[in-house]
Amino acid sequence: MPETIVEALVDGGSASAGPPLGPALGPLGVNIGKVISEINNKTKDFAGMKVPVKIIVDSATKEFRVEVGSPPVSALIKKELGLEKGSARPKVEKVADMDIDRVIKIARMKKESMLASTDRAAVKEVLGTCYSLGVLVEGKDPREVQKEVDQGIYDDKILGKVELQFWPKEKIEARKKELQSTIKRKEAPKEEEKKEEKKPEEKK
Repeated sequence: MPETIVEALVDGGSASAGPPLGPALGPLGVNIGKVISEINNKTKDFAGMKVPVKIIVDSATKEFRVEVGSPPVSALIKKELGLEKGSARPKVEKVADMDIDRVIKIARMKKESMLASTDRAAVKEVLGTCYSLGVLVEGKDPREVQKEVDQGIYDDKILGKVELQFWPKEKIEARKKELQSTIKRKEAPKEEEKKEEKKPEEKK
């Protein structure tokens, strides 16, 4: 049967019948309300983020199925931490700290779209993104945590043998402020040096 595919970027959990979906689905004769409802149900975990979706419509029967992509790992990490952006110098300046349980949660959300062949590998991939963003994990360099994953330290959590216990948002925020204030303290002397360099020029 011939199929028509509609692809769009929607707001997770709050797609509507307006553009871009409504005008694209209208001519296909499907029940737009049902399509929107299914999209929102499947994307509710991505609230506050843009999510790629694909609606495949059977031209003859008007039946449809919804396939949902997911935001990149970096976007999911920033969403969990309330970060607008990662560190400009991730090797030396850390902007946030995250619990391993959130890392595992993100790995599960992204597993299907990853190249990782095992759950451990998926977690290590998320840890790699944490490093590139300047995000610590459990107060440690994510590369160190990757080694701990290889050693099986987090296997019970990764394999779902124990329930994940997330740090409270207050702890995430406190660690974020602590790390970012450290960056500001390091930058302060540099600003003073710049001011001192300008003073001789002002006398001329």
